[in-house]
Formats: sequence, structure tokens, C-alpha cells
Amino acid sequence: MFTVIFGRPGCPFCVRAKELAEKLTEERDDFNFRYIDIHAEGISKEDLEKTVGKPVETVPQIFVDQEHVGGYTEFEAYAKANLGLFQE
Repeated sequence: MFTVIFGRPGCPFCVRAKELAEKLTEERDDFNFRYIDIHAEGISKEDLEKTVGKPVETVPQIFVDQEHVGGYTEFEAYAKANLGLFQE
């Protein structure tokens, strides 16, 4: 399972998404991720909208196995429902 997180510096939800992905990487042998800093990579909002396939207002934008799951809240719910995540 490969997850891609599109985020930006200074975004608290991006940080939380990255921390969650790091935790899943530690707990599961079948999970890996890549964090893409949209500012460092020169990715515009318009570029991200093309990738997501709909208007994008916020980051992070997260894909699991190339399927768009949404932002941090949706990613956390996905992890709890499908990856056995139990957070305090």
C-alpha cells in the first residue's frame, strides 16, 4: 500500500497526516508513503486540482494506492477503518 500526501510547510493538518503515515509505516510492513511539499516542488493549486479531479481548497490532499481519500480527517478515518489504526 502506497500513500502520497500533498502538503505545504506550516500546515498543521499536513504535519498530522505525515505523522500518521510515519506511524503506519512503523506498525505495518505493507504501508509506505511519500510526502510532497507542494511549495518546494512548485505544484500550484491548479496542478493539484488536475490530479485530484475536483476543486481543491485545502491541503493535505491524500491518495492511497492512487485513489483520492481526501484530507487529514478522511485519511485518519480510512486508516481506522482499513488499516487497524487505533489512536489515543
